[in-house]
Amino acid sequence: MSFLNYLSQPDQGLSGSRRFFLGRSGLMLSGAAVALMAGNEVLAKGQGSKSAESDVRVLNSALGAELEAVAAYQLGADSGLLKKPALDLALTFQGQHREHAELLAKTVGKLGGKAVVAKEKYHFPTDTLKTQADVLRFAAMLEKGAVSAYLGAVPVFDNRDLAKAAASILGDEAMHWAVLRQALGEAPVPSAFMS
Repeated sequence: MSFLNYLSQPDQGLSGSRRFFLGRSGLMLSGAAVALMAGNEVLAKGQGSKSAESDVRVLNSALGAELEAVAAYQLGADSGLLKKPALDLALTFQGQHREHAELLAKTVGKLGGKAVVAKEKYHFPTDTLKTQADVLRFAAMLEKGAVSAYLGAVPVFDNRDLAKAAASILGDEAMHWAVLRQALGEAPVPSAFMS
């Protein structure tokens, strides 16, 4: 399934998490991501108006997902269900998603677009979150969805520097997912391939 098809499917319960696909778990940012933050002209080189518009749409989808991730980790932190060190982990991942949201918003602006903003309310499955394991499993599912979405997003970008940055972040998402699985006592890397 292509990334844009994945994002365009209607939300059904947890399926809204499909839109959640950017995050960072401490890796150095790629050169492309650093260039984006610095405002280098790498964004505009060889990019026509239509391809820039296409990239802005993908970036805004990513930004919306980042903002949703920040809210989801806040829900977990506020639930009272997470105890240290799981609480610290959730807050760390939330901060990393917040950093990505800031970068994405700046990048959208540099491409001439208008950045999306956080929703007033997100619909999370709060009725199913009764234990720390439930919260961690929910976060792991979001992170796994992020990994899958990145796999589809990388080839969609018209600007190859943005694709490289997305691929770099894909590794971070995979690490988030693995760390959360480990915290649940599950095999951190359940298979040799991700789809």
